[in-house]
Amino acid sequence: MELMTCELPAFSVIGMEGEAWPGHNPAPALWERANARFGEVEALALRDESGAPVGFWGAMSDLSRAFLPWEDGFTRGLYLAGVQAASGAQPPEGWTKWTLPAFACLRVRAEGDYAAAFRAGLEELARRGLFLAGAVQECQRPAEGGQLYLYFPFKRL
Repeated sequence: MELMTCELPAFSVIGMEGEAWPGHNPAPALWERANARFGEVEALALRDESGAPVGFWGAMSDLSRAFLPWEDGFTRGLYLAGVQAASGAQPPEGWTKWTLPAFACLRVRAEGDYAAAFRAGLEELARRGLFLAGAVQECQRPAEGGQLYLYFPFKRL
């Protein structure tokens, strides 16, 4: 499993928002809605030099929208299934825009087992004497064949 530290600059995501709670994961339904209506935001997608969208984000925040970690054992929070967009982009009706703050992050390449990658990220933070300072973010990179990465915002203990 590939782990590395990086600086994640502030960025915007336009997507479909939902709330998670114990026993309810809104992500699959939100991705289904966002994918079905992607044509409405396709022109707003931030693109790389090849013309591919920079990233599709499963952006997360605590319920206060402060981008703090999810509560109740990472089961309660907000989820935004969407595409990275320019900071000045305006979401069409029915879509939500979040602008996430800059973070120092541990980036974990998720290969197959999402839960194992999530655990590995938390364990690596602890091993390095760091603590989770924000909600974990998911990003799928089209330019890398859809590779999924998890970003763990951190601060030193």
